[in-house]
Amino acid sequence: MASGARNDPYGQFNFLIEIDGVTRAGFSEVSGLTSDTNVIEYREGDEVTTVRKLKGLDKYINIVLKRGYTQDTSLWTWRQTVLDGTPQRTTGTITLLDEARKPVLSWNFTQGWPAKLEGPAMNGKTSEVAIETLEIVHEGLELVVVS
Repeated sequence: MASGARNDPYGQFNFLIEIDGVTRAGFSEVSGLTSDTNVIEYREGDEVTTVRKLKGLDKYINIVLKRGYTQDTSLWTWRQTVLDGTPQRTTGTITLLDEARKPVLSWNFTQGWPAKLEGPAMNGKTSEVAIETLEIVHEGLELVVVS
């Protein structure tokens, strides 16, 4: 017989997005919460069969946000700062919620700015929602357990 409390995984459908301190609603998908480290292979001349693996540069993959297209132009306005040559760098948080909609985990990014904003694909043969896609480049990602 098992003892102790259950530790069920969280659903991926309960989340909030906050950019520059403002909660943004309506995003249907988030991806790119990824950090990666380059590996430098090094071998000394007297080591015949051994390659040493050294830590290289840390990289952060672009965060991709998708939402249904509305008349809210705040993402376009933010993207326009990049097109005008003065990117507005900001912080942001993606927060995972439990079944009671209470925060449990947060991914905080720093120095983010919109590298790509993609408008909706149009197709008169379907009844799908028009989706807007935003790619945010950033310089750091931190995972925080919310207590």
